[in-house]
Amino acid sequence: MHGFCRNGLIMKKYLSFILIVFWIVSFSFSAVGCDLNDPDRDVKRLFPVSTGYKTLYLSLNKDNLSKIEQRLGDRFTGLYETVDVPYTLYEIYQNKSLIGYIHGVNQKGHYGGLQVFLALNKEGVIEGFYYQKLTSKEASIFRSQAFAAQFTGLSLNEFYDFDIKTLRGNAAVLAIKNLATTAEDDFRSTLRAVKKNLILVDEFALSNKHLPYYK
Repeated sequence: MHGFCRNGLIMKKYLSFILIVFWIVSFSFSAVGCDLNDPDRDVKRLFPVSTGYKTLYLSLNKDNLSKIEQRLGDRFTGLYETVDVPYTLYEIYQNKSLIGYIHGVNQKGHYGGLQVFLALNKEGVIEGFYYQKLTSKEASIFRSQAFAAQFTGLSLNEFYDFDIKTLRGNAAVLAIKNLATTAEDDFRSTLRAVKKNLILVDEFALSNKHLPYYK
């Protein structure tokens, strides 16, 4: 009997360990953030005149999430869009002056996840666009400067008037061409990611200054 109790204790400890590991793994899969791989390098590349940056870690609550979904025109779903997802916002400085932001989002693509980063001036206008992660047969086209340049100068003003489901609305957004014509799903996912990214930055950093453009 004594031996049985000792084995039972070992079994209980073993099961407890499994449950703890399972909880940690489950949490890590349910909260997928989006950080720059090399912030020092990437900040300098996107903002050559920068002299420093601050890293802010932010999140949404259920009320925020509901409002973001309304503005996006789509529900948040999957691993990348749960309420506990952490968001990383980089404030970019030149000496002591704030000159812009860098923010990335995860987005489900056709073959896997995308990570779409935007470099924005302090008014929320796009100055740079790039994929940190992209799994696509047309990755080289999507990563081209010709494709990225189409987003420069746009802001949430234009994207609020663009329906990500029907691909109808604002003429400036409609002018963005899918240069990878055999990867329509990834193009649609990219436009959704950009709009989501802009809405989150407006929420986190700009006090929703673009909200009057939401219809």
